[in-house]
Amino acid sequence: MSTDTLDIDAVDAYLANHLDGHRGPLEATKFAVGQSNPTFELKTPDKSFVLRRKPPGVLLKSAHAIDREFRVQSALAGSKVPVPKMYLLCEDDDIIGSAFYVMEHLQGRTFLEPTMKGESNETRTAILDEMNRVLAELHMVDIDAVGLSDYGPTGNYFERQIARWTKQYRASETNEIADMDALISALEASIPEDDGQRTLVHGDYRIDNLMFERDGSRCIGVLDWELSTIGHPYADLAAVIMQWQMPPGREGRGLAGIDRDSLGLPSDQAFIARYCEHRGISGIENFGFYLAFNFFRMAGILQGVYKRALDGNASDPARAQAFGAYVPVFAQHGLSALK
Repeated sequence: MSTDTLDIDAVDAYLANHLDGHRGPLEATKFAVGQSNPTFELKTPDKSFVLRRKPPGVLLKSAHAIDREFRVQSALAGSKVPVPKMYLLCEDDDIIGSAFYVMEHLQGRTFLEPTMKGESNETRTAILDEMNRVLAELHMVDIDAVGLSDYGPTGNYFERQIARWTKQYRASETNEIADMDALISALEASIPEDDGQRTLVHGDYRIDNLMFERDGSRCIGVLDWELSTIGHPYADLAAVIMQWQMPPGREGRGLAGIDRDSLGLPSDQAFIARYCEHRGISGIENFGFYLAFNFFRMAGILQGVYKRALDGNASDPARAQAFGAYVPVFAQHGLSALK
């Protein structure tokens, strides 16, 4: 089954039986973004929704966690972390061939790159400070109060994440990459002692996974929660800094080589300091480890996307094929960050 198609009749019938006030007919358009879980805009005569589904085909165990995405966003409703409203979760694969959920279609704007071409310096500064503030709020969510204390295991987050992503990487490995093997060994040997911080983490916190109001800098939605769990907050913060090490443009979506001052963009150090200010902490030691961890994990994710392209299950096959070339690059960056 193609990931570009959706059984509209089946979805329409399901919504008629499970979503109060639903009235067809239904139209669906696949969003171009989103490599992991195919995402569609659903239009009815009355309003529009977003449907997010697992891809069809054989999948890695624990990947494409549609049910977890639905749960975490439902739990955050009404919190200081903006999320779209969740309407329903369907875990019956027989309806459209895989599990899916339906949520609110937010009306705002997204930025594919942190350079935010065409925006004023004042807007860029405000957007990234809002991105910083929301990240800090995410890490200050009372996980017991919102019912997410069991959303991830206890123990050393980095220890279990390195083990998990090493397993995922090996399961989708297509050829030997010496730098990736070296990075895995180096990370395993340098895991910091657990400092007791246990918070909700997004797992893929980037500017293109946030939606902002159309005429301002306020964030109206944090999206794409597939990799979220209970873990260590510095993993999310380092993920932002990791992305900025990449080259600018559609593929890298980074800030490497960019004169940030001329665009009103903060330095890595200023962004980290601002985050610490929002959270009321004095600073972060050993940041190179957290940065290297994120390069490693992203390399593992990209390897999985590449493998799905080879298997014919990628949401965007041509782009997924290109991602394979980035795996050794991310491994090299990870080794450099550790040094």
